[in-house]
Amino acid sequence: MATGALAQQKTLTWEQAKREFEAVNPNLRASRIGVQEARANEITAYLRPNPDLTVSADQFAPFTGNPYRPFSQVLPLFSGGYLIERQHKRALRRESAQGATAIAISQLADQQRNLLFDLRTAFVQVLAQKAVLAVTRESLAYYDRVLDVSREQLKVGNIARVDLDRLELQRVQFETDVQTALVSLRTAKIQFRALLNDHTPIEKLDVLGPFDYRNIIPPLEELRQTALANRPDLKAAEQAVTKASTDYRLARANGSTDPIIGWDVGRDPPDLPAYMGFSINIPLRIFDRNQGEKQRTRLDIGLNEQLVDASKAQILGDVDSAYATMESNLVLLRPYTSQYLQQAVRVRETISFSYQHGGASLLDFLQSQQDYRSIQLAYVNLVGSFLIAAAQMNVAVGIEVIQ
Repeated sequence: MATGALAQQKTLTWEQAKREFEAVNPNLRASRIGVQEARANEITAYLRPNPDLTVSADQFAPFTGNPYRPFSQVLPLFSGGYLIERQHKRALRRESAQGATAIAISQLADQQRNLLFDLRTAFVQVLAQKAVLAVTRESLAYYDRVLDVSREQLKVGNIARVDLDRLELQRVQFETDVQTALVSLRTAKIQFRALLNDHTPIEKLDVLGPFDYRNIIPPLEELRQTALANRPDLKAAEQAVTKASTDYRLARANGSTDPIIGWDVGRDPPDLPAYMGFSINIPLRIFDRNQGEKQRTRLDIGLNEQLVDASKAQILGDVDSAYATMESNLVLLRPYTSQYLQQAVRVRETISFSYQHGGASLLDFLQSQQDYRSIQLAYVNLVGSFLIAAAQMNVAVGIEVIQ
């Protein structure tokens, strides 16, 4: 039975969770289909015009002339034509469709970037709640050991019964902390599981990863340049400018005249048994020279260039904001690791020892326990905030620069 339960346990690292998410997320799968549709449009855009063929027969005379030869005066005619596209229209259509495909691919990468941030945030929340649960359980276990010692002291008369009662009543707070942490951990796992579109029972789902912070982060200017080189939304905006330029060239080409080459073969009895002819149909582009589309596509180039500038400003703002948040968290975290955590442990141990030997009051003992728990939980929450800020930096840069 234990072996079966162990086999069903599912523990994911960040890389495993990311791979599973990219494979099963319905939004990403739908966007991948959209990319395939864009590639199919490239085929349509590069198709040649179809030729046309006309077959006709005229001058049936079933009630005149020789009634036994009703088809003797029929004039059969075969004619056809083909549109000759000029100014590289077909190649420009394909180039425009390829530009649309490139934009769809970049937009898929951008969507994946944002969705992975949601997944990373949920992953960090599970790690943070596991750390909170560990702190609350350790505090409860430590408090229970103090209670055991206090019960022994009561037996030998070193403490009053009312002091032991107050200590036991205070244990409710530690139990409450543990139960609250369990609920928070379960909620975080539910949110994480929903993003994975998974159906593993919460009790069998877990994550594994370091819950710590990096004391050094890359320079801001380096992160800015990396973001400008890697953000897929900026790449999509730049590709939109290229596509708009192609569309403008296509609009100019569509304003040119495309002749239609025609031919016909027929028979005109009895004087001309058979004949052949050729024709050229040249539309006169006097009024409609595609002026509106030329102007629209020319304006579209400028519009997309402005959107590129707006994207760059947004990207730099995202990087600066994430960097400021990370720096703020580091300023708060450094004294915890260098001073506060050790001091909290030292104060708790010292006051507990003094209280058990009559050198500290009950109020001092309870306060030291509260201070220790507060410091530990504050540190865990700060580490979680730093990791979320690091995820925000990764999504701002477009690649994982901070693990």
